[in-house]
Amino acid sequence: MSRRPLRSRTGVLAVLMAAVCATTLAGCGGRLGENGRVGIVYMDAQGYYAGVREGLRDHAQDSGAGYQLLEVNAQGDASEESSFVDVASSADVDALVLSPVSATASIPAVRLAHESGVPVVCYNTCIEDEAARKYVTSYILGDPHKFGSLLGEAAADHFADKGVTAPKIAVLNCEFVEVCVDRREGFEEALFERLPDAEIVANQQGATIDEAVRVGERVLTAHPDLDAFYGEAGGATMGAVRTVKTSNSTGDVVVFGSDMSTDAAQALADHTILKANVDISGLTVGRMAGEIVEDVIDGEEPEEFVTDAPIDIYTTPEDGSRWLEEHPDGIP
Repeated sequence: MSRRPLRSRTGVLAVLMAAVCATTLAGCGGRLGENGRVGIVYMDAQGYYAGVREGLRDHAQDSGAGYQLLEVNAQGDASEESSFVDVASSADVDALVLSPVSATASIPAVRLAHESGVPVVCYNTCIEDEAARKYVTSYILGDPHKFGSLLGEAAADHFADKGVTAPKIAVLNCEFVEVCVDRREGFEEALFERLPDAEIVANQQGATIDEAVRVGERVLTAHPDLDAFYGEAGGATMGAVRTVKTSNSTGDVVVFGSDMSTDAAQALADHTILKANVDISGLTVGRMAGEIVEDVIDGEEPEEFVTDAPIDIYTTPEDGSRWLEEHPDGIP
């Protein structure tokens, strides 16, 4: 993941305040923040987070809430995340919505927000459970074990149809966040239940496309009899697809992936390499976060700590084509 130098507190404040007017949902004509301010942290620039942003904005506009979004892309950097949370807390935001960069390194930032009286809503990822129960108001989560399990079932279906009883599979992971570990465990459990002789021959980090291509090429060299890649996240998935294409392995190696995007949907519609993809819609999660934020600003506590986000599995060319029709702007 890329790392950027820590901005000064003044610099972060300037960026944050510029973002206020850039993302005001009721216009900048009235008193700044008169309808509430919400700090938003996106873990990185992958398409899922664009969906979360759009979903939050859609909810605010549709509901007439008119609050302002103060946003930052943490670029996978816990110090960047911490600086933003520090300044947002000082700016008296009414809520903080974030997908923490780290289950451990993000704890001080979340604790600071909580101790500053700012309700925290996690989505996608969160801090360690014990700390989360202390400092987080609500957690929007698509069960990562189920997420992986659905894809493991799809992989088992594919190989059973092909008569392959002992496929060799390499994992390109994002396991610097705990949900990706849970995704893999769900995938393996479902796969091995159906195909007990299947083998995971490699499990290496490849969360971005470029990183996944570099790792994937090394894996193919080490395992020329590989049957499939499993990409735990969007970058890993499309990196695996690119690796198979450029290594002339199409027809020999397939990909089972995670997180929908225009590229993933096109690859699924083609169906020569990508055979299945599992997804939690960023748009849906953003709208869910908006509803929870609105309740929090109104002083209503969520009934449950964890709110389940729906999980979708796509396995056919028709699924890919339909996704493209339903998402013409490419926002997942």
